[in-house]
Amino acid sequence: MILPLLLLQACSGASIGELPPNARLLAFGDSLTFGVGAAKGQDYPSQLAAISGFEVINAGISGETTTGGLKRLNGLLDTHLPQVLILLEGGNDFLRNHSEAKTKANLASMIEMAQAKQIPVLLVAVPQKSLFVSPSPIYAELAEQYQLVLVEDTLSDLLKSPSMKSDAIHLNEQGYLALANAVYEKLLD
Repeated sequence: MILPLLLLQACSGASIGELPPNARLLAFGDSLTFGVGAAKGQDYPSQLAAISGFEVINAGISGETTTGGLKRLNGLLDTHLPQVLILLEGGNDFLRNHSEAKTKANLASMIEMAQAKQIPVLLVAVPQKSLFVSPSPIYAELAEQYQLVLVEDTLSDLLKSPSMKSDAIHLNEQGYLALANAVYEKLLD
């Protein structure tokens, strides 16, 4: 009984697929993508590029909500034609008490936009606004619905560790490096 269950889980796992050595990735999101809290070149997209050898375009805008992201993503996908979209957005929605349903709908629209262009999406879960730093469940729901690769607990775990943060909501160089490593591991799976 256990073997068929394991096989079923293995078959349903999402993956990015093999990437060419010169793959172009679009890291899209807010201040956590931009790299607030780290020196220039120490944001997670830059560190991911150094680790992987891939071209990683940093398309992070500090303070952006999913509504703003939804408005600008299509143009960036058309301009850069990435092999992968790394989507890390929603934190500012939570901090500003935006509707969770609207945040999820905006993220879903971004995912659908990329998938319509045959661009795989790697989704990074953002912590919900709560006493305990844990990922919002909407990310796991979206990953399941759209069969996405998900980096679920990494960001929440890093934000629980004072040695990985520059302030209450941003990482430092070591935190961004840990995030880059987690993303890279998922890209290789």
